[in-house]
Amino acid sequence: MISREQIEHIAKLARMELTEKEKEKFSTELSSILDYIDKLNQVETKAIEPISQITGLENIVREDAPRKEDTRSNIRDKFIKAAPAKKDNYFKVPKILE
Repeated sequence: MISREQIEHIAKLARMELTEKEKEKFSTELSSILDYIDKLNQVETKAIEPISQITGLENIVREDAPRKEDTRSNIRDKFIKAAPAKKDNYFKVPKILE
């Protein structure tokens, strides 16, 4: 079981103020969660092959390669042309600081 001091330390780290009732509640709940995790750690999994997904479906996506027209300068030019206000090659935005 998680001690009262551990609950108070966790609450302090989380910058939470807990009532006495909440400390008791969280102590019980966190202990229960950690007991469950301990049970999961005891499960024998050496004979089970790891899997990354279970559906058997594959993603079919295009190759992630830059297109000829998407060079850095072309993209910058597209954004500059689309900007409502610009000066030289920069966006012009309203002043926010005095």
